[in-house]
Amino acid sequence: MYSYYIRPFDPWRSPLCTCPQKFSFNPYTGCAHNCIYCYATYIPRFNQLRLKKDLFKKLEKDLQKLPSNALISMSNSSDPYPPAERSLEITRRCLEIMKDYDIRLLVVTKSDIVTRDIDLLSEMRSAVSITLTCLSNSIASKIEPNAPKPEKRIEALRKLKDAGVPVILRLDPIIPFLTENEALKVLEACDFVDHVVTSTLKLRKDILARFARVFPELAERYRRIYTEKVGRSYHYMPKDLRLKLLNPIVERCEELGISYAFCREGFKFKAESCDGSHLI
Repeated sequence: MYSYYIRPFDPWRSPLCTCPQKFSFNPYTGCAHNCIYCYATYIPRFNQLRLKKDLFKKLEKDLQKLPSNALISMSNSSDPYPPAERSLEITRRCLEIMKDYDIRLLVVTKSDIVTRDIDLLSEMRSAVSITLTCLSNSIASKIEPNAPKPEKRIEALRKLKDAGVPVILRLDPIIPFLTENEALKVLEACDFVDHVVTSTLKLRKDILARFARVFPELAERYRRIYTEKVGRSYHYMPKDLRLKLLNPIVERCEELGISYAFCREGFKFKAESCDGSHLI
């Protein structure tokens, strides 16, 4: 199916991807949050937010070609709610268009601006996944410099939940020596969510270089523990180290009765989907 802006998710069919069949849609090109752990910076000029040409017209054409009940994930690379969205309302207009089509929508963001659109999301078959890595504002300001503060994101999850929109905590990534002690604190603060998806930090050369600039004391430690190469570019920690970071989350989710899953870890999980789309 030829498309303009709605594309199949993970067309490379990675064996580590456990997502259900879905489509990917990004209202913007690039992202303004400038997270140092971002995996999407392979896209040229990624930190420069750009608008898409004829977006609304081409989005409508793409939607007309989708099969009934299709699942769209928005967004998987650029955040659909950058700071500029408050005034531009690009994503809001996309939601207004999508509302008239028979689709399911999973919103993935780390912005509280999403609550502005509760009126639309509550009328759609939708769920919202919000990323949190820590509660510490001092850490967050270094690893996610332009994203809303953690407390604003938690408040957004609560507002969405209260409005009847299923909510997912994306506790991702868990960063060794930096946010590993924050992960359980985040989960405790978000114990009302419907689902948790979590994973450990994966490294590419450019991601490691950004960490080395912001946290130079971590760079050598990462070079020592990130020993497993996955594919052509990513490095993982050994399985036992990853499990050590993830197991406390698993144990607490089971105590709280919250379904949980992992993102590209290669571990089994107890949930109907990894991304939380089963809630829609």
